[in-house]
Order: sequence, then structure tokens, then C-alpha cells
Amino acid sequence: MYIFNKQKKISMKNEIIFIIEESLDGGFEAKALGYSIFTEADDLEALKANIKEAISCHFVEDEMPKIIRLHYIKEEVIAA
Repeated sequence: MYIFNKQKKISMKNEIIFIIEESLDGGFEAKALGYSIFTEADDLEALKANIKEAISCHFVEDEMPKIIRLHYIKEEVIAA
């Protein structure tokens, strides 16, 4: 899939998107959209390192995404 802009054609294969959520057990969980890549960590810096490691294990070097997008999801419940 490609996105076109006025300057150039951008391949969607050049990026990967992760959904980041707080874990029920504490820490954080990351899930890649469109790929079977999952990881977790106690803090966000460790999670970022784990995501990079998981990507390097999943892809061969010439197919690795150039951009990693992290979408943070935080659910909050308040009394009505």
C-alpha cells in the first residue's frame, strides 16, 4: 500500500505502528498492528528497547521498517 503526497510516494511498509497500553499487572504492553509482534516492560524506556529488539527478530535487515510509531492508549474511569 502506498500513500501519495506532492513530493514523493511513501510506502506503508517503511513504518510499523504499535499500540501501547498499561498492563493490569503493572508496566506496559505493546502490540504491533498487522504483525504478530508483542512485548512488555516495566517502564516506557525499557518497552521502547524491547520493541526495537522484537522488530529486529521479526524482520530481516533489508525489510525492517524505518519508522516505529507508538500510539499510547490510556483508559480512565471516573464516577458519574
